[in-house]
Amino acid sequence: MNDVIERPLHQSKRNYLSSPSSSQIERSSLDKAQNQLLSARDLSLDEQRTLFKQNRFIAMPLAGTIVWALLGIAAPFVSEVTITWMLYIGTGAIFYLGAGLSYLTGERFFSKDKPKTSFDTLFFVGMIMSLMVFGIAMPVAAIDHTTVPLTLGILAGLMWMPLSWSIEHWVGYFHTGTRTSGIVAVWYLFPDARVEAISAVIVAVYIVSLYALERRYQSL
Repeated sequence: MNDVIERPLHQSKRNYLSSPSSSQIERSSLDKAQNQLLSARDLSLDEQRTLFKQNRFIAMPLAGTIVWALLGIAAPFVSEVTITWMLYIGTGAIFYLGAGLSYLTGERFFSKDKPKTSFDTLFFVGMIMSLMVFGIAMPVAAIDHTTVPLTLGILAGLMWMPLSWSIEHWVGYFHTGTRTSGIVAVWYLFPDARVEAISAVIVAVYIVSLYALERRYQSL
């Protein structure tokens, strides 16, 4: 009688031990999307998020750090008109510089063999949303050109909010919050050196964010 009872119990235990875990199933799905170049949209949203979180996310911050550092260094040596145009051109060039750097960091923005998830789309939509703030920045700049570093510095940091939600990490919330409050503070505190002060704030926030992003990536 005991042998009859124990047999199904042992059989059930063997079946349980041999069945794949949920993490194994998830990893198998992600490997399938990567190795067979299937559309990542075939995965569930949770699997797409897991795939999206494998990205390094440092190409764009590196580009922003380089551009804002150059703007801050150049500001004392050029006219107000020149630095205003440099701000517009420089912030507009961050995306293109970041796209180029992505092939050095392994992120490869436009690689055809990289699975595209819904969270990649969300990131780019968030970036476009931020750029729409130019519709406010430019008319205000026509009234007072000293607002250009203020508005451009803030609008370029807004895209970090949806990124933070997507990767379930605090870095984006920190970046946008600290960057915005710091820019506003120094804009009032240093009226004679606004570009230099705002650039310093942005570069400092970028450095902390890059460190946090790299720590996050190394811990995956």
